[in-house]
Amino acid sequence: MKKYFAKTFMSLCALGISSVAFAQEAAEVAVEGGMYQALKTKFIEGGANFMSLVAIALIFGLAFCLERIIYLNLAETNSSKLLKGIEDALDKGDVEGAKAIARDTRGPIASIAYQGLMRIDQGIDVVEKSIVSYGGVQGGLLEKNMSWITLFIAMAPSLGFLGTVVGMVMAFDKIEQVGDISPTVVAGGMKVALITTVGGLVVALILQVFYNYLLSKLEAILNQMEDASISLLDMVIKYNLKFKK
Repeated sequence: MKKYFAKTFMSLCALGISSVAFAQEAAEVAVEGGMYQALKTKFIEGGANFMSLVAIALIFGLAFCLERIIYLNLAETNSSKLLKGIEDALDKGDVEGAKAIARDTRGPIASIAYQGLMRIDQGIDVVEKSIVSYGGVQGGLLEKNMSWITLFIAMAPSLGFLGTVVGMVMAFDKIEQVGDISPTVVAGGMKVALITTVGGLVVALILQVFYNYLLSKLEAILNQMEDASISLLDMVIKYNLKFKK
């Protein structure tokens, strides 16, 4: 039992020493060759197999983030100006003019307004159902590909931890071959374990920041859609009371 605890203590010491050595070496490389050279060196030392998978998760995750950023930015519109134009047209009884304003404006709010105006002569209930149904469709388009981003956020640290396990296995294989538990024997495997873990966590943190940014924009657009839908129904009711007596 004492021998077992001694080996465990030595393993923990080796892990701590290798962690310090890893941090010092990274700092030295960063000073000598710059941040790019430091990242390149640590990527190679972490092992091409697992570090490549972590890098692929980062690339695909950022690609989906970029696609969503562009889509959500294009989906934003000046809802106040749009609704004011539609309201002015309906006050004059110009339904076709209101449709033209909605049709010529980009974004989900304009699309919902257009679908509602297309059925303005069929009654307020039909208009409301149309707005709700098409609002759900537009909401689904806004949320498209967000699940892929969460997938890569979860995959990145998992791949890093998998590399950690592999690195620990390599370290203990080395101990078994050499028959010694000195820090120099296990340092190589410990370094692989630490680098893959750090890489996976960094990728997950980067993607999480982008995901939260996208989530805030998505919630803002959905709130605008709800407010605009309520305002549009009020306009349709006023139009019916004024022109459908």
